[in-house]
Amino acid sequence: MQKYTMGLRVLPPTSTINAFTYSHHLLHLFNDSPCISRLVGNSTTRQFDFTPLWLQQPLRIQKKPVRKLSGSSRSLVMASVSQAPQSLAPDNMDEETKFWQQVQSHQKTAARLPAVEEIRTLLDSSLRGMLSTFSQHYEGYPSGSMVDICCGEDGCPILAISSLAVHTKDLLANPKCSLLVTKDPTDRTELVITVHGDAVFVPENEREASRASYLRKHPEAFWVDFGDFQFVHIEPKCVRYVSGVATAMLGSGELTGEEYKKAKVDPISQFSIPVASHMNRDHAEDTKLIVQHFVSIKVDHAQIIDLDRLGFNVKAGYQGKTLKLRIPFPRPAEDRRDVKNLIVQMLEAAKQDSID
Repeated sequence: MQKYTMGLRVLPPTSTINAFTYSHHLLHLFNDSPCISRLVGNSTTRQFDFTPLWLQQPLRIQKKPVRKLSGSSRSLVMASVSQAPQSLAPDNMDEETKFWQQVQSHQKTAARLPAVEEIRTLLDSSLRGMLSTFSQHYEGYPSGSMVDICCGEDGCPILAISSLAVHTKDLLANPKCSLLVTKDPTDRTELVITVHGDAVFVPENEREASRASYLRKHPEAFWVDFGDFQFVHIEPKCVRYVSGVATAMLGSGELTGEEYKKAKVDPISQFSIPVASHMNRDHAEDTKLIVQHFVSIKVDHAQIIDLDRLGFNVKAGYQGKTLKLRIPFPRPAEDRRDVKNLIVQMLEAAKQDSID
């Protein structure tokens, strides 16, 4: 994997810009960067502190000494955050500032899946994505199509496409393509993955394995047996990702195709929907109690978004604002029954704390 050195254009030391605008600026700058644990450059560039969007405050750019970094680190990392004036002593901070500092302190050390495993898991659970091809009708321009997908055992995305479709004709002429998948298309802060690769048309003698994988994810896709449909694998060359846009959790990087294919799907993530649905429907107050105990904050409400073997993600409310929190398990979960046991254990600890 090629190594990178990152740099940013100079902005005046006193400039104040909206955090959302700046984060989108960073997203474009980091398209070719595998690591954002530090923002670096040469003597004409500066490091920056990030203020989370949920504070609804403008971002103050601060001039600091810088040093060059290079390498191929690919972890989803925490960007540096300035949530309150450094000169404020804890006794002088208002309650809201203390709240956000406690959130930041907890989330920095909250256990999460390695980036490569999170990416592999999300792609495996995804049902649709944006396929981009080289247009044969408009030479030199890309063409995009929404397509149903699944993943094979090796992680390669599988598509069932019709010979009548424009993207099929594009791929026959040029197999180079990309597939974009996001965890939640309505939420800009969620993980977004782009798979760059080559489309490989599945030969007839290997069709049944692809068909079985596809129908497991799309059991009502009877059209795959129509004569004009065929299966295509996307052989990954590079997998790029970005997460936490417009927040203090901005992360970005890329994996080689081999790195991606060697990763395993988290074994507990398959229980996300039934466990989250049950907890949110029948035990919402218990989730709120767990969040308040383990993060040491007060929230108005909390709902589980999803989970994996290391913990679960929640969406919580605080004074009219919505924030996402990572709540680690006391230890890795082994199976679905163990998830229940761990949640019960966490709830008992939370209830005991409320009694004390």
